Amino acid sequence: MKQGFPVATKGMVVGLLGGSFDPAHEGHAHITREALKRVALDRVWWLVTPGNPLKPRQPAPMADRLARARAVMRDPRVVVTGLEEALGTRTTADTIDRLRAIYPGVHFVWLMGADNLVQFHKWGRWRDILRSVPVGVLARPGSGVAARLSVAARAFKVHQVARGEGLGDRKPPVWCFVNLPLNAASSSAIRAKGKWRK
Repeated sequence: MKQGFPVATKGMVVGLLGGSFDPAHEGHAHITREALKRVALDRVWWLVTPGNPLKPRQPAPMADRLARARAVMRDPRVVVTGLEEALGTRTTADTIDRLRAIYPGVHFVWLMGADNLVQFHKWGRWRDILRSVPVGVLARPGSGVAARLSVAARAFKVHQVARGEGLGDRKPPVWCFVNLPLNAASSSAIRAKGKWRK
């Protein structure tokens, strides 16, 4: 195990929630708590990314975003990390490949909001992500229909399962749309109100 990396033991089911978290907010915490319950996860790791190639503006400094995320998400089962920066990976697919090599026997589940599924086909090696780990898509306000009709959802429709429980024990490709009570908080709205500095 690399120094400073989260601890996970063989057989554990760990959800990975990646994003710029610019800033982290109660919506992120809400979907994380729901994922722990509804997908039966042992842990969730927040992967605070150095940047997002799909967004034109650069995020706030990494240290600020990590500090904010740790203040927002206070649950002993959740670890806020800068793993992508530590690994030097540029894409989610590369990050997942590296984590699977570092943590043999740990069952990873990629978690994302339904808003991300809408443009998931624009991610680098997005098909490889779906073929390497189970994916839990978490309902977000205003994205349900668009997510279900997205390029990725249609391409992997035959691999969709109805329920999230036990998702981490299934052999990919497999994914689930997880319905849950909605929380309307969003990073872009917080930035628009001037409540988060860059």
